[in-house]
Amino acid sequence: MGAGMALNRVGVYPGTFDPITSGHMEVVRRSLRLVDKLVIGPAINIGKGPLFSLEERIEIIKDDIAEFPAEDRARIDVVPFEGLLIHFARQVNASLIIRGLRAVSDFEYEIQMANMNARMEPNIETIFLMASDRHQFIASSLVKDIARLGGDTSQFVSKKVFERLKGKFGKG
Repeated sequence: MGAGMALNRVGVYPGTFDPITSGHMEVVRRSLRLVDKLVIGPAINIGKGPLFSLEERIEIIKDDIAEFPAEDRARIDVVPFEGLLIHFARQVNASLIIRGLRAVSDFEYEIQMANMNARMEPNIETIFLMASDRHQFIASSLVKDIARLGGDTSQFVSKKVFERLKGKFGKG
């Protein structure tokens, strides 16, 4: 790209990230190969009362991407969003919505969402990244359950997230 040229391919990676896991981070790393700019979008309204507040979730994401090389960090924005994902994607000029898939069970819901979004905005593609086998089973909800019950979550989340989980539940 020549100097002064705008970054052109923007991808949005939405989620609750309550908390962000190694699986999410794998999707972030792989997404950077596909886009010039990646907008990680933690959802503001996540029904069931998150363990971590929006502010904490944003901080945690920023902590985890702080480990990335500077040139990768420069291509990532963390922007919380509310309302329809497709409106948010338009707002940040995204041409791609990136979703991580862990298992076939995720697929049915995700394909419905992708089809609805394509109806509302045909110019924005949804792409699915399959979790690698080492991250396939990692779900934020399971990580929280393990932490709540005093189990070791260190292999599923970064050190900083691990410490925060211990802080929330006072064990581990």
